[in-house]
Amino acid sequence: MEEYDIAVVGGGPAGIMAAIAASRNSARVILLEKNSSLGRKLLLTGGGRCNITNLKPIKKLLNIYPQKNFLKHSFYSFTNEDLLSLFELEFITEEDNRVFPKSGKSSDILEGLTDKLENVSICYNFEVKSITDDFVINDKLKAEKIIIATGGITYPQTGCGIKNYSLTSQPLTDIKYGLSPLITKKDLSSIAGVTLYDVVISYKKRKVRGNVLFSHVGLTGPGIINLSNEISEGISYNLLENEPEIDAEIAIDLCPELAREDLLDRFTKDFQTKGKTMIKNYLKLFLTNSFIEYFLAQCGIDAETQLSRINRKSKNRLAENLKRFSFEITGFNKDLAKVTIGGIDLNNVNPKTMESKLIPNLYFAGEVLDVHGPTGGYNLKIAFSTGYLAGLSAAR
Repeated sequence: MEEYDIAVVGGGPAGIMAAIAASRNSARVILLEKNSSLGRKLLLTGGGRCNITNLKPIKKLLNIYPQKNFLKHSFYSFTNEDLLSLFELEFITEEDNRVFPKSGKSSDILEGLTDKLENVSICYNFEVKSITDDFVINDKLKAEKIIIATGGITYPQTGCGIKNYSLTSQPLTDIKYGLSPLITKKDLSSIAGVTLYDVVISYKKRKVRGNVLFSHVGLTGPGIINLSNEISEGISYNLLENEPEIDAEIAIDLCPELAREDLLDRFTKDFQTKGKTMIKNYLKLFLTNSFIEYFLAQCGIDAETQLSRINRKSKNRLAENLKRFSFEITGFNKDLAKVTIGGIDLNNVNPKTMESKLIPNLYFAGEVLDVHGPTGGYNLKIAFSTGYLAGLSAAR
């Protein structure tokens, strides 16, 4: 039976970084990957461009995360400067401090990381099915220490899955879909591909400003994706046991710059001075052109009605729908969920080392932990920083 100082389970961003950090101070490190290649999920990030991190200062960055106290030590142990200095690449910073390789290729990031694995043994097509109490893996190899970096439940084609949570007896929080497109009760296929720009989406007391994209089955886009966490966390379910049952409503403010009263005042003036204008043309002042006819149909107003023929009741209905255009949500588009909510309970993990408080020499990194952030490079930041800290700690 082969023996190693450290075995890293999972060859995603967190696992690769953990192996890199561990190999700098440990003689025998092995990286175990279920697939025939490393970093499959990394290649998908940022639409294939790899939104590698977010350049906000660490203090501001931490405030983004619900688990900021747990993440603090790892973020300071492995900063953005440390991460970017690993690569012989040029980077560009885009909106909201998101960082991408200038080449626009996530494969360049993966290649840069794998180049740092020269002192690591890599075992491909190795699905870890069992780990004994004395760290024998699949009855084939033994390690002094193990780092679990198996990811969450999203993108199962990359090797993630529910089975990974049963590798240890470590307590778990509820496992849920995160950063997911939403499935609607209404059939939206007629407006699939249409985007609403800079609108405000609300769910209960939570509001998010951003773009909304209509798909054949529902809603997506940055605003929807970020709001989906609020919906998911508010529902009682655990994917280890059952799928969620969703009966929720979200509303979109299509004109966030104008109050309802201001819209009605404007309608009163414009409908008099521009009376011969058809409503479908007038609404171009407020809405994406390709969305207007669908919007009017939902309001029960003929798109070719002249403004002078629209009565007070219809004006009120227009204003109401412009300020609160609602959708019933019936599910998450789970095949496109970007992250996992829940995972290894942080109460049982030392944030200064990523080591289990219950099982000595067992470490965790990345999405398998109950840590997550919004879109925009925040989740790769978690993977790289916790992975580095876990590898560094295990090698000490």
